[in-house]
Amino acid sequence: MVLLYSHRWWLGSLVRLDIPCWILDIQIGVSRGINRFACLRKILQTATKTALLVLLLACTGLTGCRGIRPARDGKPIARNMRVTGYCKCGECCSWTRTWYGRAVYASGPSKGKKKIIGVTASGSMARPGTIAADTSRYAFGTIMYIEGYGYGRVEDRGGAIKGEHIDLYFRSHEQARQWGSQKMKVYVWPGDR
Repeated sequence: MVLLYSHRWWLGSLVRLDIPCWILDIQIGVSRGINRFACLRKILQTATKTALLVLLLACTGLTGCRGIRPARDGKPIARNMRVTGYCKCGECCSWTRTWYGRAVYASGPSKGKKKIIGVTASGSMARPGTIAADTSRYAFGTIMYIEGYGYGRVEDRGGAIKGEHIDLYFRSHEQARQWGSQKMKVYVWPGDR
């Protein structure tokens, strides 16, 4: 099978779908006596399977905090908290780049040491639904519900996050700035200690 070229279709602004067109296969198939429509049907079936797979992967990767839910039998505890937003940029997470481009911590006890961008204190990748909290009060795995944001799980901590203060992860710095700092009621389902 020879790949001559591919069509690129864009689904929204995030997902590019490359669908190969086997023109040479159709010509070889026709020269061998295979129906041209059978060759086209095979191409369309392959393209449809590829499109469904890409769409499924895109949907599961973009769901964010929709996959976080508390146990059905657990009762939430309502707390008044200061709620702020952050992203994985250097301004929010206190990192900078060296002259040769390596990401390093900009302050604190790890100043100058290598920083892996987007990795939380629990070791998972930051994504919508990630919450930074004071882990002496709220253990990793604690689930919270914040009005206007949705459900989230404590997976990170920060130097300025103390007491009844949580930091919500956003995909962009602009979204985090728009959230700002708010005093609000947060529903907490405690995690395992």
